[in-house]
Amino acid sequence: MIFRQLFEPVSSTLTYLLGCEETGLAVLVDPVLPAWQRDLAEINDLQLTLAYTLDTHIHADHLTAARRLRQEAGSRIASPAPDCLPCVDVAVDEARPLAVGSITILPLHTPGHTNNHFAYRLHDRVFTGDALLIDGCGRTDFQNGDAATLYRTITGKLFSLPDEELVYPGHDYQGRRVSSIGQEKTRNPRIGGGKSLDEFVRIMAQLGLAYPKFMDFAVPGNRQCGICPADIPENMDQYCEQITLSLQG
Repeated sequence: MIFRQLFEPVSSTLTYLLGCEETGLAVLVDPVLPAWQRDLAEINDLQLTLAYTLDTHIHADHLTAARRLRQEAGSRIASPAPDCLPCVDVAVDEARPLAVGSITILPLHTPGHTNNHFAYRLHDRVFTGDALLIDGCGRTDFQNGDAATLYRTITGKLFSLPDEELVYPGHDYQGRRVSSIGQEKTRNPRIGGGKSLDEFVRIMAQLGLAYPKFMDFAVPGNRQCGICPADIPENMDQYCEQITLSLQG
């Protein structure tokens, strides 16, 4: 398998390129609109063909590049089935692995950050999106987020994976790139070390994070697989191609 981790520094988003060496087919997990040309250049340099884009959830801090990459590369858009987005080509759920050549991606429904969030397992690694971050987790105060649900998702589903399984998150704001299930179970300050549900809910309630300034435009735009809404104010036009930082927790 060909694997690349790509970092978009403005929104601190980690995009993952997975390629099948046998067929030359590839998938991008959580591509970001401002970086679509970078991603296609990487794919072309590796002599791959982009078969799918695959989002973990409807993002609030950036626009997905799914629609743009479909236009430019002919890729198909895969996204969580519960969101029922009409622009999606392949609706993803736990009952249907996604095959990309010899690569088989196993979807995991991981609600809590958003109600329809998914993570994706592949061999020895899991792409956790915004559900489980390195020494953190996604915030739960918008988009039908729920702290108790996220607690059950992480402790009951993600922490049940093997300790040695690698954790590749959707964001990191401190230059970190990879963790493991065992590491997060042990030292994650929000949910590791055997924290109780009540402790976690209290921690999440006390975060006091600012409202994401681009969310009111990113969410409807991502419901259309990556369209900048027509009603965006002039002073936010740059968010369509250059997203500013909005921490997700």
